[in-house]
Amino acid sequence: MTTLKTTPAPTFDDVWRIIQELANTQKETERSFKETERNIKEADLRYRAMRDEFAREAKERDDKAAREAIKAAHEAKDRDDKTDRLFKAVNKQIGDLGGRLGQFVEEMVRPAAVRLFRQRGLDVHQVMKNLTAYDDFGQYRSEIDLLVINNKTAIAVECKSNLSIDDVNEHLERMNIFKDCFPQYAEFSLLGAVAAMVIPDDVGRYAYKQGLFVIAQNGETMLIRNDEKFSPKAW
Repeated sequence: MTTLKTTPAPTFDDVWRIIQELANTQKETERSFKETERNIKEADLRYRAMRDEFAREAKERDDKAAREAIKAAHEAKDRDDKTDRLFKAVNKQIGDLGGRLGQFVEEMVRPAAVRLFRQRGLDVHQVMKNLTAYDDFGQYRSEIDLLVINNKTAIAVECKSNLSIDDVNEHLERMNIFKDCFPQYAEFSLLGAVAAMVIPDDVGRYAYKQGLFVIAQNGETMLIRNDEKFSPKAW
């Protein structure tokens, strides 16, 4: 017959010890939870602090960049304004100089016109300067620098310091409306001429082909460049 071994029943002390061990384990777990929670909160605080610092630094950088951009824009505008003022001043000086040179050419051509056109068989009785035409409402229509006339012929002369093709074309337009602007010369044979201190060869040829006299400076005198084959256009 086999005899079974039995486990003795736990005593009160055994149970109490187990309860204390469980309690200790629970306390340790709670401490671990609290430590973990504290670590999480600290990490969250560090994260928030880092985020706020980053945001502050980013804002400072953005503000600085914005200030620098605004400053650069103001400086660029100041430079542009200064450049614009300088450009306008230079343009005005160039325009004034061009106007004075044009007047200088007029003063050179006016006394020479009698000689120059008489050499071409055209008697000259009068040389008038700066004829301006207005319409019935007082609006500007056209202006002729010099008008060389006799009893039946009028020669409208445009004077420039440096003649361009655009200048020639503008004078051709004046020729087309001359008799409408100055009806007192409606019965005259109207001829045209351009005069300048500097006339590029291609511009001179172009004016020649359009039937205009080409008057240029030659040393201290003025001369007509058109050869003997030239036949002026009459308007």
